[in-house]
Parts: sequence; structure tokens; C-alpha cells
Amino acid sequence: MFWTLPTLLTWTRILAIPLIVSVFYWPLSESDRNLIATIMFVIFALTDWLDGFLARKLNQTSAFGAFLDPVADKFLVCACVLILVHLGRTDVFVALIIIGREIAISALREWMAQLGAKKSVAVHILGKLKTAVQMTAIPFLLFNGRLFGVLDTGFVGQILIWVAAVLTIWSMVYYLQKALPIIRQHVQ
Repeated sequence: MFWTLPTLLTWTRILAIPLIVSVFYWPLSESDRNLIATIMFVIFALTDWLDGFLARKLNQTSAFGAFLDPVADKFLVCACVLILVHLGRTDVFVALIIIGREIAISALREWMAQLGAKKSVAVHILGKLKTAVQMTAIPFLLFNGRLFGVLDTGFVGQILIWVAAVLTIWSMVYYLQKALPIIRQHVQ
């Protein structure tokens, strides 16, 4: 199931990263670069929903797809957060929280899988909410202008990215609490 349509859509999120980064080096106005990067991010982020939908609809779910999907999401989010730090649109502290949590929880999930306790750190609604807020904040910050001449996306994006940072910490604490009893059994 390496080259199914859902898996190919997942691969596009990884391949999108250099494209989105490169937009900020194109000889265009800042507002044009912002708009192009935002549209690209939204399109590629939507493939996250689409690949899961198609995998279920076409009965093309696979262990490889289940592995690659969250990896692609994390790469895309982390790359865009780093772009936003570089552009001065978000704080490096936010980036450290988001990227640090992704590394820590990925490692925790791997460890729990080795211990046979993978379900103890299964995806929870907090993790899904964190992802939804991140995936909303990022395009607002990439656009960084007035939407429809009214909405200051930079301001709204700043609020949302900090909400995402709080949810990031909260979800990390949740997963660590779920894993702690198992960790205690194996460490002693």
C-alpha cells in the first residue's frame, strides 16, 4: 500500500514543505508571497482530511499510511512554524513548545509501542483540537494581512497560535499522565 492514492496525498504534504518555504524567496511582493504560501498551506493541509477519507472509502488503509500520515502533518506544521519564527510572526518560545511536544510525544508513542501499551497514548480529542487550532493559526499567520479588508489575520493568528501552544502543553501532559503508570511498571 505504498503507492495508493491516499498515501500519495500524504506524500504531497512532505513534498509541499520546500515549495512553501521557497515562496518566501520568490521575487514577488510580500503580500503576494503571503497569499501564495497561505493558499498552498491550506490546500496541502486539506490533504490530511482527504487522504484519511479516501483510505477508508477505497479500503486502502495500511500500516505504512498510518505511520506516514502523522509524520507528514508534523513535518508540515513544524516547517511552517519555523518559517513564521524566521519571518518574525510568531515567538520562538511557541515554536519550541510545538516542536518539542511533537518530538516528545512521538518518542513516547514509540516507547509505549515497544512496551505493548500503544493504546495508552492513542490519539485523544485534545490532540485533535490542538492540531485543528494549529492548522487554523498557521494560515492566518502566513497571510498576515487584512482578510476581506476587515479581519487582521496576524492578530487573530497570534491569539490562535498561543491557544495552540497551551493546548499543545495540555495534550502533552494528558499523554504523559496516561503513560506514567506503564512507565513506572517498566522502570522499577
